[in-house]
Amino acid sequence: MEQLVAEGVRELAQRTRFPVAFGGLIEDGVVTVTSIFGNRTPSLEGLRVHPERGLGGRAMTELRPRMTNNYRTSQQITHDYDMFVLGEGLRTLLALPIVVEGHPRGVLYAGSWEESQVGGVTTAPAMSIAQRLGTELRIRDEVARRVEAVAPPPSFDAPQREDLRESFAELRSIAAEITDEDLCERIAVVQRRLLGLTAAEAKAPSDPGIRLSPREVDVLACAAIGSTNAEIAVRLGLREGTIKAYLSTAMAKLDASTRHAAVARARRAGLLP
Repeated sequence: MEQLVAEGVRELAQRTRFPVAFGGLIEDGVVTVTSIFGNRTPSLEGLRVHPERGLGGRAMTELRPRMTNNYRTSQQITHDYDMFVLGEGLRTLLALPIVVEGHPRGVLYAGSWEESQVGGVTTAPAMSIAQRLGTELRIRDEVARRVEAVAPPPSFDAPQREDLRESFAELRSIAAEITDEDLCERIAVVQRRLLGLTAAEAKAPSDPGIRLSPREVDVLACAAIGSTNAEIAVRLGLREGTIKAYLSTAMAKLDASTRHAAVARARRAGLLP
């Protein structure tokens, strides 16, 4: 998580007119600043921000960006953290909450040593960075939830099997939306666990001779839970014609004349749960 914040902080400084950026996530009700970029002094180190306190606390409470172009004289915020902010000599300060499903998860700051009026040209990319971090955290939360939920009994009844297949298809869909290599690998590990569980129950080894592309597996995983081509297209963010093409090539590789036969053979090959 700290690496995710560090990347966001670095991007914040690079894409805006602010030379200094810092931020962190909420842990035990308090934001601990874990990443600082562009600072001249060590004053910002050790900063811990409570909700409702300071500019960042106000941004988290209101769930929207807050800014002051003269931090020292601002009467709109509490000054609990003056020793950190003024110690660095910052005058203009922008605070952006990281929001996940309507709840604050952290805060990003961008600041400069001069007093300046900041417009939408600068704040728009800053807000998009905070929103992207919120989306990434939401995805990671969902992956963690599904990992924790995967604790099936030695054998599955029909509802449990369908839930497992739905989880597998959803994980494939999530993985298709992200670019974080570490997170993709974590998702892949969970997928392999799901496949291993069903293979163990079936007591049938996978067929290493069949090779499907990741997208072909994505499409078959969705087809396996009864999704239509149109529904798969929406789920994977592709055109319906592209879905038909992937399904066709997968069926050819599996020597199947229907999607149902393709799904069945993919399961026997250990490619689907």
